[in-house]
Amino acid sequence: VQLQASGGGLVQTGYSLRLSCAASVRTFNDYEYGWFRQAPGKERKFVAGINGNIQSTFYSERVKGRFTISIDNAKNMVYLQMNNLQPEDTAVYYCASRLQTFSLVTTAGYNYWGQGTQVTVSS
Repeated sequence: VQLQASGGGLVQTGYSLRLSCAASVRTFNDYEYGWFRQAPGKERKFVAGINGNIQSTFYSERVKGRFTISIDNAKNMVYLQMNNLQPEDTAVYYCASRLQTFSLVTTAGYNYWGQGTQVTVSS
């Protein structure tokens, strides 16, 4: 499994960004996909997850209502639409995957990781 994240950048408070993650997997639908982020000096934290088959989703409380995770099964792509960005959203964002658990609330256990993409939100 290989994951390639892109789409980060520098935006002002209140603006939007969409992150993309290209997944090289044998069967895209067999996996769950997640976005995590790591701010400077802090540990990496879960942001959002999606089941690659039934497309159920789960979000951290910090981003619920502002961020939307989605997938395009035909293109093996995972997206994170981030709206109303705030300075506290500044971090390196990582996409990750794991075989389906059907328990998105369990945010541990992602064992495939892409490289990060930097998101910086200026005030």
